[in-house]
Amino acid sequence: MKYMKPLNLFYQEPDPDRWVKFDRYPRHLIRRIVRGKPKPGGVMMVALNLIEGLKKIGVPYRFNDYTYIRKHTDEIACVIGKPHLLTEQKWRNPIIFGAGVFSHPIEAPDLLIKHPLIKKILVPGRWMQTMFEAYYGDKVVAWPTGVDTGYWQPFDRGNKRYDFLIYDKVRWEHENYQKALIGPIESVLKQHNLSHQMIRYGSYTHNELMDKLSQSRAAIFLCEHETQGLAYQQILSTNTPILAWDRGGYWQDPYYYPHKVQFGPVSSVPYWDERCGAKFKSIDDFEENLQSFLEKLGSFRPRDYILENLTLEICARKYIDIHQQVEKELT
Repeated sequence: MKYMKPLNLFYQEPDPDRWVKFDRYPRHLIRRIVRGKPKPGGVMMVALNLIEGLKKIGVPYRFNDYTYIRKHTDEIACVIGKPHLLTEQKWRNPIIFGAGVFSHPIEAPDLLIKHPLIKKILVPGRWMQTMFEAYYGDKVVAWPTGVDTGYWQPFDRGNKRYDFLIYDKVRWEHENYQKALIGPIESVLKQHNLSHQMIRYGSYTHNELMDKLSQSRAAIFLCEHETQGLAYQQILSTNTPILAWDRGGYWQDPYYYPHKVQFGPVSSVPYWDERCGAKFKSIDDFEENLQSFLEKLGSFRPRDYILENLTLEICARKYIDIHQQVEKELT
């Protein structure tokens, strides 16, 4: 890909002083000793996957080179996240901000007034783009991070021990959903002599997920909604079809809903087509969609969808397209 000028990428986790000035440094060292190497979170994976994608397509980049960017104020600063970077640094450059942004624009309704150098705001998915456009207009672009399809490879589908892996990413009111959704799903599977195993979001390693996927014919994905949904896309990349709970309706984050924000519709699988599997809205239509899903199980091609839309290379090229568009607008 012909794009010789390096991108200027910036990413940093917030780590403020807690008790005394500069105590964040010894606290960071102590955490590393006690807990070991930190596991990258979702937003950090956005930065890491973009960097890997740029490497694969041969695009150079600088990472957190604040000295360089201060001396070259005509060049674009790609502030991947998180939002604290906008205020902790004194930017004089045009900015592409995201996709590690805040949860909702009401956290920064005056963002474009305080930071008029922001040219584009990247968010992970399409329904989130619609939610942000009401505040920031056409500066908002949906841009997903890529999936490492080299790591998330298909398995031999023969001799599977389990029919399903249930991926539980229910984040709020889990006890209620255990009674109203998860438990009843398990009961329906048992009635149909379908075996399953479970994995819970936030309490597994990639190796554990890979191991359980290798033993399963298909997956059931349970989450209220996803802004992108990297985990379910990693599952699809292994060519594992998914029966997804896609409840729709309002954005459910209890910090915002219903007293601050009522936005809908949302989706649990915002990147999806018929090759990926099937969906259900509630326990009421689960059994019907389960039967249809099983009848079509051999015809799904989820990895093809990922290879056509969400590889590291494809998403890096989409980022370059956004960068080049901003460059044109600046000239």
